[in-house]
Amino acid sequence: MTHANAPSPALGCARAGGPSSPPRSTLVVTAHAGDFVWRAGGAIALAAARGEKVTIVCLTFGERGESAKAWREGKTLQQIKAMRRDEAEQAAATLGAEVRFFDAGDYPLVATAELTDHLVAVYRETQPDLVLTHPVDDPYNGDHPAANRMALHARVLAQAIGYPGPGEIIGAPPVFYFAPHQPEMSGFRPEVLLDITEVWETKRKAMERLGAQRHLWDYYTDLAVRRGVQLRRNAGPNLGLPHKTMAEACMRPYPQVTKELA
Repeated sequence: MTHANAPSPALGCARAGGPSSPPRSTLVVTAHAGDFVWRAGGAIALAAARGEKVTIVCLTFGERGESAKAWREGKTLQQIKAMRRDEAEQAAATLGAEVRFFDAGDYPLVATAELTDHLVAVYRETQPDLVLTHPVDDPYNGDHPAANRMALHARVLAQAIGYPGPGEIIGAPPVFYFAPHQPEMSGFRPEVLLDITEVWETKRKAMERLGAQRHLWDYYTDLAVRRGVQLRRNAGPNLGLPHKTMAEACMRPYPQVTKELA
């Protein structure tokens, strides 16, 4: 974990090795096509800017529950799926990441053995150094906890040498929960504050690719400002000085492994 006052903002720990080592790998598992942008776009852009590989899995397109504007415009289900896919692909490209779609159907997203098995294959293929996903609780959207359960279950299964399927087993990549839309109602604590100031404009451009949820552009801009205030309040002696810090918040479900307390 990198604290707010560290010189180089990052999530997780650097992969050991020399110049020949493969780049660090980040896996992002989200319920809907826009989730990765609002909640973790800064973390994704930072990782990509460092030359790391970022793979995003969107379990659904958010076609039923998160595309109200398109439904009101009279679009069909298939048209909405195509539109949300195009928006998510543009947003991922803006952030510098690869995105994959499982098209599992939202509202409700149902956790199944088949979907979990597909996720295991992605874990073993990408060999992530860290994982970003939804937190356990969200009383306003059951799809998000369903995605969490599958992401965590697949992570454990991907470590099991006896679990069938292609690819090498993985280690135990640290997991970070990105903030839900209404954190106060979801038991979310901002345990990790990530400085995304240097990639904020990239995140904002990615947000603007999501026209189906335009109403969220300003909300998540304001949230980044507030998280930036929290970051500066926890970053050292510069309390009360003007700043333009933008930030994202995360929780950690598993212990941090370290040889030094900092």
